[in-house]
This record gives sequence, structure tokens and C-alpha cells, in this order.
Amino acid sequence: MFAARFYTPAGDDQPSVDHPCEVKVVEESVPEYGAREVLIKVVAAGMNQADTHQRAGNYPPPEGASEIPGLEVAGTIEAVGAQAGHWDFGTPVCALLAGGGYAEYVAVDARQLLPLPENTSMTQTAGLVEVAATVWANVWMQGGAQPGDVVLIHGGTGGIGEFAIRAGLGLGLRPIATAGSESKCQAVQQMGAEAINYRSESFVDRVMELTDGHGADVILDTVGGAYVEDHVKAVASGGRVVTIGTQGGAKGTLNVMRLMAKQAWFTGTRLRSRTAEEKAEVLAGVQAHLWPLIADGRICVSEPEVFDLTDVAAAFDRFGDAERQGKIVLRMPEA
Repeated sequence: MFAARFYTPAGDDQPSVDHPCEVKVVEESVPEYGAREVLIKVVAAGMNQADTHQRAGNYPPPEGASEIPGLEVAGTIEAVGAQAGHWDFGTPVCALLAGGGYAEYVAVDARQLLPLPENTSMTQTAGLVEVAATVWANVWMQGGAQPGDVVLIHGGTGGIGEFAIRAGLGLGLRPIATAGSESKCQAVQQMGAEAINYRSESFVDRVMELTDGHGADVILDTVGGAYVEDHVKAVASGGRVVTIGTQGGAKGTLNVMRLMAKQAWFTGTRLRSRTAEEKAEVLAGVQAHLWPLIADGRICVSEPEVFDLTDVAAAFDRFGDAERQGKIVLRMPEA
């Protein structure tokens, strides 16, 4: 099979953001699958920020996971382990992975599978399952969002941000999203959310203005350290800040007295390193609460930008483009 792998840059002992690993498509053996696993013939794989962090040497795969990048795929079942449950050969599925998605075949625990949501294509779903799981796990399971809550979403035109807006609207939340340009703010507004240009105005002041001083009940934080103090100011009384990324650094200053006065709380989560049981719980929520909204059109799934696996280096370049909006998906050679 063909698969994409990372290789340490020539003349550089360790990869970094400035000197990331080279990415090459190579021939490999089809992976073996265990008793509780299925083998998927991959049609398309989604690209995520975690893949770029792994390429820079900052996010190694969990112990026992494939070193091939790729955390989400869509395809058909090629083989089923003896204890893998009800799945059948040829069934179209999507899967949440700990690694291995940038390949023609991937083996995964059957508990990490979902059927494709109705009215979506393979390429759409390949870029959907990881963001849907991330948003459900953090806005609802961890953040405890309830209908009517204000949710502040950073990066409203990225894959996670876009889905968080659409899912929030579908489940009765009031999304406010930040973006870095007027064109991106317009895209956020076209999705139905209120937009804040974080480059030209204070998102804290704007959130408090838009909510008449209430603040955000849930903040989906992809920035981390640089925004810690601002999030304490922007969060509502009793609100929740859920950190899922550190694009602004891993450390920040926290005014504990202000946090105590608001009776708010900060938490952080990762999805990739969770057990199969934990991922199954998340995916059950996705299937029960989000898949029906996709099927009936209440959550619109955008078409991703699609690159062939052989163009994976170009796909990474496009992923890092500041003007990019939405998801990028890799299509396998025979798809």
C-alpha cells in the first residue's frame, strides 16, 4: 500500500516549526488487524492541526499507535476481526484514529467506527469525524453547553471552528467566533454566528458588548497561554473555558481571584490519546446528537479542499496558508 511518512530534515537533529519533517509517500505493507479491529480500505483522510504538530516534532503518537499521520478517515471495511462486532465487509464507514490515516489501509478498533452520516460524501466525512468528535467532547461533554448558552469559538473559519458554529446553531447555542480578517469575519457571519476580528478589536470587549455584560458561557480555546487572562475576563459567571490547543503558547498568567469571583473553571483535554472506550463514548454522542442534524440539513457540511495523497506536501503547504478556510482532505490513489 502507499502511505505518507515523516522524515527528519537533512542536517537537522530534531524537527521544529521552522524545520519540520519532510513528508514522503512510500510503499508499505498492509497493516495487520487484531481481533477487536477492522481493516479499512481508505478512500480519503482528513488533515488536522495535530498532524502539523507531529511533523514539527511536538506531538508524537500515543504508545502503540501508528507513526503514519492521520487522525480521521472514510472508506469501506476490508476485513473484520473475530471480536469486532456487527461490522460487515464493504460497509462504508468513517473512523477516529490515533494515527495511520494517511494510507490506503488502516486498522482500527471497531469501537472507533461510525457509519457515514446521510447525505454526505466520503471526502466530506473524511474531514468531519475528528472535528465532530472534538466539538462534541469539548463543547457539550466537557463544557456542559445548554440551549441558549453563548459559546465563544476561536478560529471560526478553521475546520473545528466552522463545525462548532454549525453544530452550536443546530443545538440551540449562540455562537460568537473570532477570525483574523474581514473576509473571514464575513464567512463567519454567513454561517450564522456573530464575528469578531481579533486583529482590529478586543475580543473581550466585544464579547461583553454583544452579551450585555454576561460573557461567554463556554469558551472553546485553541490558543492557550496567550489568552488565559483574557478568557477569565470574557467568561460568564459559572462559565467554562475548555482548552484544546496551544497556538498561543503553553503558559499564561491566571488571575485566580477573578476566576474565583466568577466561579468559573478552566480545563484542558486531548482526544487522540483517549482509550477506545473513551472514544466510543464520544462517538456515541456524535452519532446520537450530531449525525441526525447533518442528515436533515440543520448542520451544513462544507466541501473540503481535496489533494491526492501523492501531493501531500502541497496539502501541508495549503494547510498552513493564513487564507485557508475549512478542511483539507487527502484522496487515496485508487479512490
